[in-house]
Amino acid sequence: MLSLLLIAILLLGSAAAAMLGRNLIHSALLLIVSWAGVAAFYLWADAQFVAFAQVLVYVGAISMVVLFAVLLTRQNRLADMLVEPASRSRAISAITVGISMAAVFTAAILTSRFPAPAANAPATSVRQIGLELMREHGGALLIVGVVLTVALLGATILAAQDAKD
Repeated sequence: MLSLLLIAILLLGSAAAAMLGRNLIHSALLLIVSWAGVAAFYLWADAQFVAFAQVLVYVGAISMVVLFAVLLTRQNRLADMLVEPASRSRAISAITVGISMAAVFTAAILTSRFPAPAANAPATSVRQIGLELMREHGGALLIVGVVLTVALLGATILAAQDAKD
């Protein structure tokens, strides 16, 4: 139970810091920490494959897309990197909505009845899932990886040429 509490503090703390931060790049990095916290929760819940997918997709791929989008579309001036501070009415609205959503989720969790796991459910490991995916879709996975790498290198070259101008 202590580990779940530590994961929750990491997840909520990094998400709140990302939301309240004034520097866009720092907020994107804190968002990566919160996605890693979600993966830690999946590991705590004994869902290794979902945790692996969370790290691979969100912490790896989506975070790089977010960082490159921020770095390629923003100017390098410090004034452009700072976000205006939130007004008091926006903060009150956000807190009200957050408390309301927490109440709805808490009520839904407390009133849910989860079925007992099936006795004859097949035991599948992450290794078995990976082998199944790589047998039929290994070539497609490699092609997608090459295309994404080329696109990332192209974006970097275009950004470097704009910086020289």
